[in-house]
Amino acid sequence: MKLIINGETQEASSATLAALLDELAYDHEFLATAYNNELVAAEDRSSCVLADGDRIEILSPMQGG
Repeated sequence: MKLIINGETQEASSATLAALLDELAYDHEFLATAYNNELVAAEDRSSCVLADGDRIEILSPMQGG
């Protein structure tokens, strides 16, 4: 299916947000996620079912100074 991930259209095969994070090799513990502009808590990612055209935002902390 096609998803819009961080503003870019990408193909993905994952059925849930948690599975998508695994597919994209993200570390689940240090992320903030949004599904169609709604914040999704870490404990709810496995029940967040994805559909073609959904917008996903994945934010991770960055180090710097």
